[in-house]
Amino acid sequence: MDKFKEDFILFLARTQALKFGEFTTKSGRQSPYFINAGSFRSGEHIETLGNFYADCIMNSEGVKDDFDILFGPAYKGVPLCISTACALYRKYNLNKEYCFNRKEIKDHGEGGMFIGASVSDGRKLILIEDVVTAGTAVREIVPLIREYANVIIKDMFILVDRLEIGYNGKTAPQEIKEEFGIKVRPIVTVREIIDFLYNRYVDGKVILGDEEKDSMERYLEIYCLE
Repeated sequence: MDKFKEDFILFLARTQALKFGEFTTKSGRQSPYFINAGSFRSGEHIETLGNFYADCIMNSEGVKDDFDILFGPAYKGVPLCISTACALYRKYNLNKEYCFNRKEIKDHGEGGMFIGASVSDGRKLILIEDVVTAGTAVREIVPLIREYANVIIKDMFILVDRLEIGYNGKTAPQEIKEEFGIKVRPIVTVREIIDFLYNRYVDGKVILGDEEKDSMERYLEIYCLE
């Protein structure tokens, strides 16, 4: 496993964004773990997240610098795309533009739907999001972008892929790929989290022991694509 992935998993654990217990997901399933992006709330956190997204982009075959704009769907994607743009410039000397959308079109001042880089025909965008559960945000924003301009969107970067299959027998990333031609690229998958954290001491404590691993393995066996 790449070191930035290992560091990211440790970051999830130390910020308590990764939680174990009993949680009800949007689908109504009882999950033994939860990724709480709301745990990221400081300057240190958002800067660190930007670094991980930048590392993931630069280590993704077929992406690296082959894009023009980082696009962050409002609202959660806004700080993520900005911090990622900063990290790409700081760590990799890669100066890319960023853009995000308004929830409502502004009819005064500069007006328009988008803030930041010019979204115009032929430009290549990558999407920056926190998680993908049902793909709702993608289904909202991609048609808006493509209606506005004939852009190219090939990739989307997220924090964690839960690998869960929906009621149609496909994962959300599979649906997004089939529907929009966009490949979803997670920093890590839930399988990588289990394999790395199992019986590992984090700041003197094991947070994923036998009980937690057994619960997650049962959940993956029922709901997830291995």
